[in-house]
Amino acid sequence: MTRRQLVALIALSAAVFLVAIDGTVLAIAIPQLTEQLQPTYTQVLWVGDIYSFMLAGLLVTMGNVGDRIGRKRLLLIASIGFGVMSVVAAAARDPNMLIAARALQGVAGAGIMPPTLALIRTTFTDERLRTRAIGIWSAAGSAGASVGPTLAGFLLEHYYWGSVLLINV
Repeated sequence: MTRRQLVALIALSAAVFLVAIDGTVLAIAIPQLTEQLQPTYTQVLWVGDIYSFMLAGLLVTMGNVGDRIGRKRLLLIASIGFGVMSVVAAAARDPNMLIAARALQGVAGAGIMPPTLALIRTTFTDERLRTRAIGIWSAAGSAGASVGPTLAGFLLEHYYWGSVLLINV
C-alpha cells in the first residue's frame, strides 16, 4: 500500500466513522434535549429518526449524483454541509429547528457515504488491497456506531446536549 493510498484510506474511513457516530449520539442526549427544548412526543421521534431516514433513503440517489458531478466534489460539498448542519443542530433553540438540521445532516451524510466507497474502489486497483481497504472502511463505520453512545455519554457528563453533535466539526 502506497503512502497516497494509506492517506486516502484514513480520510475516507474517518468520514464514514463520523457519519456512523452521528447516527447514535443523539439517542443518548434525548433526556437532556427534551428537558431544554420541550418537544412533543412526535417531535422526539422525528429528532431521533429523521437523520437515519434521510441518510438511508438518499444513498442510491447520492451515488448517482456523485457519478454525475464527481465523487470528490460531492464528498467535499457533503462534508462541508455535514459540518455546517452539525453546528446548526447543536445550536437549535426549538425542536423544529433541530429536526430540520438533522434532516439536512442526513442528506449530507448520504452524500458522504457513496463517494467514500467509490473512491476506495478507484484508489485501490489491486483486488487484494481493495478488499482489505473495504474491510477497513466497513470496520470504521461499525466502530463509529459502537463508539458513539460512549462518547456521547462522556460529553453529556461535562457539556450540554448539543456537544454530541459538535463531534463532527
